[in-house]
Amino acid sequence: MTKGKIEPWKDPVERMGMAIQAGKAAAPIRTFDSGATRNNDKDRLDYEGFLSPMVLERYAQYMHKHRLQSDGTLRNSDNWQGLFGDDHYSVCMKSLLRHVMDVWAGHRGCEDVDMEDSICAAMFNLQAYLFKLLKEKENGRTI
Repeated sequence: MTKGKIEPWKDPVERMGMAIQAGKAAAPIRTFDSGATRNNDKDRLDYEGFLSPMVLERYAQYMHKHRLQSDGTLRNSDNWQGLFGDDHYSVCMKSLLRHVMDVWAGHRGCEDVDMEDSICAAMFNLQAYLFKLLKEKENGRTI
Protein backbone atom coordinates (compact mmCIF):
# COMPACT_ATOMS: atom_id res chain seq x y z
CA MET A 1 0.00 0.00 0.00
CA THR A 2 1.19 3.52 -0.80
CA LYS A 3 1.64 5.60 2.34
CA GLY A 4 -1.41 7.76 2.98
CA LYS A 5 -3.48 6.08 0.26
CA ILE A 6 -6.72 4.49 1.40
CA GLU A 7 -7.43 1.40 -0.68
CA PRO A 8 -11.18 0.87 -1.26
CA TRP A 9 -10.97 -2.94 -1.03
CA LYS A 10 -9.67 -2.81 2.54
CA ASP A 11 -11.85 -3.68 5.51
CA PRO A 12 -14.17 -0.71 6.30
CA VAL A 13 -12.99 -0.46 9.92
CA GLU A 14 -9.37 -0.51 8.79
CA ARG A 15 -10.13 2.18 6.16
CA MET A 16 -11.74 4.40 8.79
CA GLY A 17 -8.72 4.02 11.07
CA MET A 18 -6.38 4.81 8.19
CA ALA A 19 -8.40 7.93 7.34
CA ILE A 20 -8.29 9.15 10.92
CA GLN A 21 -4.53 8.46 11.14
CA ALA A 22 -4.00 10.35 7.89
CA GLY A 23 -5.74 13.35 9.44
CA LYS A 24 -8.81 13.10 7.25
CA ALA A 25 -12.21 13.94 8.64
CA ALA A 26 -14.71 11.13 8.80
CA ALA A 27 -17.07 11.05 5.83
CA PRO A 28 -20.55 12.48 6.33
CA ILE A 29 -23.26 9.97 7.19
CA ARG A 30 -26.35 9.49 5.01
CA THR A 31 -29.58 9.10 6.95
CA PHE A 32 -32.57 7.56 5.18
CA ASP A 33 -36.27 8.16 5.90
CA SER A 34 -36.36 4.74 7.56
CA GLY A 35 -33.72 5.88 10.06
CA ALA A 36 -31.07 3.62 8.51
CA THR A 37 -27.64 5.21 8.18
CA ARG A 38 -24.79 4.59 5.79
CA ASN A 39 -21.47 6.26 5.09
CA ASN A 40 -21.36 8.64 2.14
CA ASP A 41 -20.66 6.60 -1.00
CA LYS A 42 -19.25 9.35 -3.22
CA ASP A 43 -15.70 7.93 -3.08
CA ARG A 44 -16.69 4.29 -3.54
CA LEU A 45 -16.42 2.47 -6.84
CA ASP A 46 -19.90 2.29 -8.37
CA TYR A 47 -19.87 -1.04 -10.18
CA GLU A 48 -23.66 -0.94 -10.56
CA GLY A 49 -23.38 2.33 -12.45
CA PHE A 50 -20.16 1.65 -14.35
CA LEU A 51 -21.11 -1.78 -15.68
CA SER A 52 -24.09 -3.06 -17.63
CA PRO A 53 -25.44 -6.55 -16.89
CA MET A 54 -26.72 -6.69 -20.47
CA VAL A 55 -23.26 -5.99 -21.91
CA LEU A 56 -21.51 -8.37 -19.49
CA GLU A 57 -23.98 -11.14 -20.33
CA ARG A 58 -23.42 -10.66 -24.08
CA TYR A 59 -19.64 -10.67 -23.51
CA ALA A 60 -19.92 -13.90 -21.48
CA GLN A 61 -21.97 -15.46 -24.30
CA TYR A 62 -19.24 -14.49 -26.77
CA MET A 63 -16.53 -15.90 -24.51
CA HIS A 64 -18.45 -19.14 -23.95
CA LYS A 65 -18.97 -19.59 -27.69
CA HIS A 66 -15.21 -19.31 -28.22
CA ARG A 67 -14.28 -21.85 -25.53
CA LEU A 68 -14.69 -24.70 -28.01
CA GLN A 69 -11.33 -25.40 -29.60
CA SER A 70 -10.69 -26.80 -33.07
CA ASP A 71 -9.90 -30.25 -31.62
CA GLY A 72 -13.32 -30.38 -29.95
CA THR A 73 -12.14 -29.78 -26.39
CA LEU A 74 -13.55 -27.04 -24.18
CA ARG A 75 -10.97 -24.69 -22.68
CA ASN A 76 -11.38 -23.36 -19.12
CA SER A 77 -13.17 -20.02 -18.99
CA ASP A 78 -10.15 -18.38 -17.30
CA ASN A 79 -7.61 -19.93 -19.68
CA TRP A 80 -6.72 -16.50 -21.09
CA GLN A 81 -5.40 -15.42 -17.67
CA GLY A 82 -2.44 -17.73 -18.28
CA LEU A 83 -1.35 -15.07 -20.80
CA PHE A 84 -0.06 -15.58 -24.33
CA GLY A 85 3.66 -16.09 -23.82
CA ASP A 86 6.49 -13.60 -24.17
CA ASP A 87 4.64 -11.77 -26.96
CA HIS A 88 1.43 -11.35 -24.95
CA TYR A 89 1.12 -7.60 -25.59
CA SER A 90 1.82 -8.00 -29.28
CA VAL A 91 -0.67 -10.88 -29.63
CA CYS A 92 -3.34 -8.78 -27.92
CA MET A 93 -2.60 -5.64 -29.93
CA LYS A 94 -2.60 -7.38 -33.32
CA SER A 95 -5.88 -9.13 -32.56
CA LEU A 96 -7.40 -5.97 -31.06
CA LEU A 97 -6.63 -3.96 -34.19
CA ARG A 98 -8.12 -6.65 -36.47
CA HIS A 99 -11.32 -6.58 -34.45
CA VAL A 100 -11.40 -2.77 -34.29
CA MET A 101 -11.12 -2.73 -38.07
CA ASP A 102 -14.19 -4.99 -38.17
CA VAL A 103 -16.08 -2.71 -35.79
CA TRP A 104 -15.11 0.29 -37.89
CA ALA A 105 -16.23 -1.45 -41.10
CA GLY A 106 -19.54 -2.32 -39.45
CA HIS A 107 -19.90 1.24 -38.24
CA ARG A 108 -19.38 2.41 -41.82
CA GLY A 109 -22.16 0.14 -43.07
CA CYS A 110 -20.44 -3.12 -43.99
CA GLU A 111 -23.16 -5.74 -43.62
CA ASP A 112 -20.73 -8.69 -43.42
CA VAL A 113 -19.64 -7.70 -39.91
CA ASP A 114 -21.17 -9.14 -36.77
CA MET A 115 -20.91 -5.98 -34.69
CA GLU A 116 -21.66 -7.62 -31.35
CA ASP A 117 -19.03 -10.33 -31.80
CA SER A 118 -16.49 -7.82 -33.10
CA ILE A 119 -17.03 -5.50 -30.13
CA CYS A 120 -16.79 -8.42 -27.71
CA ALA A 121 -13.58 -9.58 -29.40
CA ALA A 122 -12.10 -6.09 -29.03
CA MET A 123 -13.19 -6.04 -25.37
CA PHE A 124 -11.47 -9.39 -24.83
CA ASN A 125 -8.17 -8.17 -26.23
CA LEU A 126 -8.30 -4.94 -24.22
CA GLN A 127 -9.06 -6.92 -21.08
CA ALA A 128 -6.24 -9.40 -21.71
CA TYR A 129 -3.81 -6.52 -22.35
CA LEU A 130 -4.92 -4.68 -19.21
CA PHE A 131 -4.80 -7.89 -17.15
CA LYS A 132 -1.07 -8.32 -17.86
CA LEU A 133 -0.40 -4.61 -17.23
CA LEU A 134 -2.07 -4.86 -13.82
CA LYS A 135 -0.31 -8.13 -12.94
CA GLU A 136 3.05 -6.59 -13.80
CA LYS A 137 2.23 -3.45 -11.82
CA GLU A 138 1.28 -5.65 -8.86
CA ASN A 139 4.70 -7.31 -9.16
CA GLY A 140 6.55 -3.99 -9.50
CA ARG A 141 7.16 -4.20 -13.26
CA THR A 142 5.90 -2.07 -16.13
CA ILE A 143 6.14 -2.32 -19.92
